[in-house]
Amino acid sequence: MSEISRLRWRCRRGMRELDVVLLRYLEGFYPGASDEEQEAFRLCLELQDPEIMGMLTGSQPCNDVRLAGVFDKIRTTFDPPSD
Repeated sequence: MSEISRLRWRCRRGMRELDVVLLRYLEGFYPGASDEEQEAFRLCLELQDPEIMGMLTGSQPCNDVRLAGVFDKIRTTFDPPSD
């Protein structure tokens, strides 16, 4: 099983919304990300769903600079562009 396949499986969460945004990041950003950013994404997947959602919505602070950068990119996958 390839790394992307394993990560795709790990992106499957208990919250459909998280499935969608994590998979969008995995497919859109992960392949071209730096090794450090890829590692941060893998660390992100170790968190519990409420923690991830809280950090994505801003209701929970993210004190890890590496994870904060990944969460910023993930947000761009579901924030509609402003006109």
